[in-house]
Amino acid sequence: MQKHIVKIQSIEKVTHDVLKIVTEKPKNYTFSPGQATEISINKNGWNDNKNPFTFTSLPEDNYLEFIIKTYPSHKGVTNELLHLKKNDELILHEVFGAISYKGEGVFIAGGAGITPFISIFRHLDSKKEIGNNKLIFANKKKNDIILEDEFKKLLSDNFINILSDEKVQGYANGQITKDFIQENCSGLDKLFYLCGPPPMMEAIEKQLVDLHVDKNLIVKEAF
Repeated sequence: MQKHIVKIQSIEKVTHDVLKIVTEKPKNYTFSPGQATEISINKNGWNDNKNPFTFTSLPEDNYLEFIIKTYPSHKGVTNELLHLKKNDELILHEVFGAISYKGEGVFIAGGAGITPFISIFRHLDSKKEIGNNKLIFANKKKNDIILEDEFKKLLSDNFINILSDEKVQGYANGQITKDFIQENCSGLDKLFYLCGPPPMMEAIEKQLVDLHVDKNLIVKEAF
C-alpha cells in the first residue's frame, strides 16, 4: 500500500470545532469528488493512528484540502490535529469511498457527514451543473453549520437547514422526519444521497423506504 508524506501549507478553523487543512499534493495523485483517504500524523507516537478524512478540494486542484470536525474529548487524531501548524507533516494512505455523484437528487447530511458533499458540489459548480440538486443539512446548533455561506451561494433556496438543539428564525427545528422529507423534496422518484452518523443514516433510510423510495435510488456512506 502506497503512502505519501505531505506538508501542511495552511491550517485554520472554519467553525468552533472544525478545521480546514490544506496540504501539498503528491505528483499524479488522483481521487474522485466524494472520496476520502486515511490520514495519520508524521510524528512519534502518531504514525500508525489512522483516521478517514474526505477530500474537499477538487481533483484538478494543485493542493489537497480537508475539512475536519475535531473531537478534543476523544484524545485521538482529530484532537492532535489542533496542535499542528504549517510545515508539519501528514501521511496519506489509500483512497476509498462509496459516495459518488450519479445524477440530480437530494443530499441529506448530518454534521461532519457533509464532507463528501463539499467536493461533489464544488465539482458540479465548476462545471456549471448544480442544477436542481438539494441539500438538507442537520446540525445541533447554527454555529455547527459547516460552510453555510458557501452552500447558500451555491444552492440558494435548495439549501435547507434543520437544527435539533436550537430554535433560530429561518431554520427548521427538530429531527428529519418523513413529513419533513416530503415537504422539502417535491417528489420522491429521485436519488437520495445520505452521509452522517450511523443511527441517523439508518433512521432516514427507513423513512425513505417507508415513503416507497426505491432502495436503488439511495446512495449512502457512513463515517
